[in-house]
Amino acid sequence: MRFMMLMIPLGYETAPADVRFDSERVAAMMRYSEDLKNAEVLITLDGLHPPSMGARVSFASGAPVVTDGPFAEAKEVLGGYWMIEVGSRDEAIAWAKKCPAAANEIIEIRQVQEMADVPSDLQAVAAGFAI
Repeated sequence: MRFMMLMIPLGYETAPADVRFDSERVAAMMRYSEDLKNAEVLITLDGLHPPSMGARVSFASGAPVVTDGPFAEAKEVLGGYWMIEVGSRDEAIAWAKKCPAAANEIIEIRQVQEMADVPSDLQAVAAGFAI
């Protein structure tokens, strides 16, 4: 089963484009990511630039509307993610619990929806596409 572990650093929603990270925190996260790799559960990982460098495309009116970051209404934003492949939700939670996260950080764990998880009629619709 694939799981995405989403890092939500509280306060990151207002971080400037040139935000600097503490070298000890970076080293701790790199060691954690290395542990995931060495355990052969890591698929990929990435850190994300702060919302001040991002954009949102909304469709509330039916037409796309682009809003440049930062986003005033944002309460929680993603700082990065790890994609892992493990045997169960409990195993994904166990890996998340090993993260050297700070007191202002949250890891949300979400299982990736596999094609086998959706009803057969929707599988048939998706089968016609080469992605």
